[in-house]
Amino acid sequence: MKYKNLILPIILAIALIGTAVWGYNQYAVKNEFETALNNSYQRLFYDLKNHVENVQVSLSKVLLADSRDQNVLLLSQVMQQASMAEEKLSQMPVSHFELAKTEKFLNQVAEYCFSVSENCLEGKPPNQEQREALVNLEQYTQHLTKELSHLHNKIKDGSLSIGAITREQQQQLQEAEGDMLNTRLVQLEEKMTDYPELIYDGPFSDQVMNIKPKGLGDRKVSADEARDIAVRFLKQLGRQEAITPSMMEEGQHMDKQAIIPSYTFVFESNENEQPPIYIGVSKTGGNVVWLENVRFINNPKLSIEDAQKKAGEFLSKVGYKNMEPNYNVKYDGIGVFNFAYTQDDITIYTDLIKVKVALDNGEILGIDAAQYLKAHHQRDLPEPEISADEAQARVKTNFDIDSVRLAVIPRTGVEEILCYEFKGKYNGGDFIVYVDALTGREEKILKIIQDENGTLTF
Repeated sequence: MKYKNLILPIILAIALIGTAVWGYNQYAVKNEFETALNNSYQRLFYDLKNHVENVQVSLSKVLLADSRDQNVLLLSQVMQQASMAEEKLSQMPVSHFELAKTEKFLNQVAEYCFSVSENCLEGKPPNQEQREALVNLEQYTQHLTKELSHLHNKIKDGSLSIGAITREQQQQLQEAEGDMLNTRLVQLEEKMTDYPELIYDGPFSDQVMNIKPKGLGDRKVSADEARDIAVRFLKQLGRQEAITPSMMEEGQHMDKQAIIPSYTFVFESNENEQPPIYIGVSKTGGNVVWLENVRFINNPKLSIEDAQKKAGEFLSKVGYKNMEPNYNVKYDGIGVFNFAYTQDDITIYTDLIKVKVALDNGEILGIDAAQYLKAHHQRDLPEPEISADEAQARVKTNFDIDSVRLAVIPRTGVEEILCYEFKGKYNGGDFIVYVDALTGREEKILKIIQDENGTLTF
């Protein structure tokens, strides 16, 4: 009996010790995970800082260079490093909205240097105006480097933990004075607003971003009219329960710097715990510019082929005709499909629409028609001045061509060119080569990357 009375306390003691050991192990695992996460973000931040420093150094060298070869080489280095810096910046655990100006700046650095390097290849060295622009870019990049160095020092001395930003206390961190990462980068954003407009023809130049969209028309639309357009569009999505006026409120109008100024609406529904749907309707023309429905995807089972078919049917239903599916990507149970406009059986890659489809039930989750509305118009396409065979003679001889057709692609800025599009294989990889159908000049080479998540071009 005496031993029996000891059994329960012993069992409880063992359970307590086991719980303590388990808890300690979980604590250790959690700490190891947070340490690994923080180290990963530290490396990411170090790479970002390093790329920006390289941009600044290469820009300073460009200002000294005098030969064509050196200018092209250094400008290419700036393009590469700026693009890599933008990629690292996009992965930082900070709101992308707060970093939009900095991302745009890095984008413009790359595109401006590309434009200047193209001139150099044609035997046109940077003129005085271009050199002044490069000086300005170098000065702003120097400022960006200084801010990132300050943050990097904070991370190294332990006063800022990047990994902490991803914890559950994120909201409290953002409100705290110690959230140095957001604070310093947002301050940087305010300063980045002041950098001068760049004068060049790159696709991300201020001139291109601010040109009048060709696919909208001229009619001004009121907020009430835009609301009715958004309601009708939602009906075509089958969200009948989300369209009663009491479940809809008008959001803030898009910034005046937006490519297409729009009214933004939020449609909310209490039925079946449906997520809200966000819609932007252009203030001119009353077109749906974008739509976003963020919801969790349960048990993705729809094939990419079937999802693409649903995306195409939806575009036709809402009035987008002659749209041809091109490339796609799959992530988190969602298929994203690119559709390009065709005119006279010629693919117009500048008139592009993206559609997001849920792979569990085929629901349309998003549409981005901004590029299409900005560029679309009925074109007076020229006749090719060289034949397909003559164009093919300009392509590398051991490029194994699978198909050839005509297509319109952007060159720089608002300029478009009619090209022969050659798809095929070279050295085990899939490529696309574009040759100008008027001049025979080799314009662009893209590499096609295909995996289980879809098809992309680089």
